[in-house]
Amino acid sequence: MHDTLDEIERYIITKIRDIREEKGISQTSLSLAIGKSTSYISDIEAQSKTAKYNVKSLNLIAIALGCSIKDFLPDSPIREDKYDFVKEIEIEKKS
Repeated sequence: MHDTLDEIERYIITKIRDIREEKGISQTSLSLAIGKSTSYISDIEAQSKTAKYNVKSLNLIAIALGCSIKDFLPDSPIREDKYDFVKEIEIEKKS
């Protein structure tokens, strides 16, 4: 996958590829099953391309693979140095 992709994007692409391969489904078959061009999945899985999934595509892929969108996501957020600016918001508990 392309170096410009965020770690979370690479994680999701890898998870979908792993599930797809475990089920013996080709890139072309998955692309066609979700109503995309025959090269849609291969373009996203390619090392040299910056293509990535959107939320709608993730939902369609989950339907086609018979799983949950949650199966594509990590259990906790993936933190990268470039996200150091993000501050966790503390929620005050109401008494």
